[in-house]
Amino acid sequence: MANWEQIDTYAKQWIKEAGERLKKSFEEKLNIETKTNPNDLVTNMDKETEKFFLDKITETFPGHRILGEEGIGQAVEDLSGIVWIIDPIDGTMNFIHMQRNFAISIGVYEHGVGHIGLVYDVVHDELYHARKGYGAFMNDKELPHLEQAKVSETILSLNATWVTENRRIDPSVLGPLVRDVRGTRSYGSAALELAFVAAGRLDAYITMRLAPWDFAGGTVIIEEVGGEVTDLYGKKLDYLKGGTVFVSKPGLHEEISKKYLKEL
Repeated sequence: MANWEQIDTYAKQWIKEAGERLKKSFEEKLNIETKTNPNDLVTNMDKETEKFFLDKITETFPGHRILGEEGIGQAVEDLSGIVWIIDPIDGTMNFIHMQRNFAISIGVYEHGVGHIGLVYDVVHDELYHARKGYGAFMNDKELPHLEQAKVSETILSLNATWVTENRRIDPSVLGPLVRDVRGTRSYGSAALELAFVAAGRLDAYITMRLAPWDFAGGTVIIEEVGGEVTDLYGKKLDYLKGGTVFVSKPGLHEEISKKYLKEL
C-alpha cells in the first residue's frame, strides 16, 4: 500500500530543489528549440528538470512510472499503478521571455485517481499543494472551500485564441461568455491558472486543448477545495491523452454549460 505521506514529502522537497535550479538558470544562456511549431518551445532546462525528477523518482520509488512532457525515459500507455504526471516547466514561453508566470506541475496518480497535486510558482515561491482528503494549501496557508459563483461576477481565464478564428471551436460559442463575465485573464501557464482557481483568484478557466501534464497537478488541488473539474462537454478529464478542460467554482459549471455551451 502506498505511503502517500512519504511520497508527498519527497515530491515537495524535489519540486523546491528543481525550482532553485530554474532560478539559477536565469543567469545562463538557454538552449531554445522548437517542437511542433515556432511557438511550441522547449529549453535545455525543460529537459534537465524532467531528467532531475526521473532520476529522483526511479531511485527512491523504483516501482513508480513517470509521464512527462518531454518524454524522457519512459513510455506510459496506461495509468495502472502509481504514475507521476510531470510538467517540468509549464509556461516555457513565459520562462524564456519574462522569467516569471511559469510553474512546475506534478500530479501523482494511482490507477487513474489523483492523490497528490503540486503546482510551484517558482519566482513567487508559492507552492500550491494538496493530498486527496487532506485539504489544499498555498505554502502553509490552508485554502478555504470555494464558494458559489455566478457568471456576472466571474473572472474567467481564457486564451484569446478561442474567441478568434481557430481550428477547434467556433469563436461565436465563447464570445457571449466573454462579454457577460466581469473580466477575463490569460497567464500563459495552465498550471498556474488552475492553481489560481483553487485559491479563488480566478473563478473559472476554459481551454480547448491541454496535455495531461498541464492539468494533472492542478485538478487535484481544485477538487480538494470543492471546485468542479470536467472537459468542456461535462465529461471526466483524460489523464493519459488530455483534451479540453473546464474548471470552476461551484455553480458556474451548470450556468455556463446550460447558457453558453449548449451548441457544442
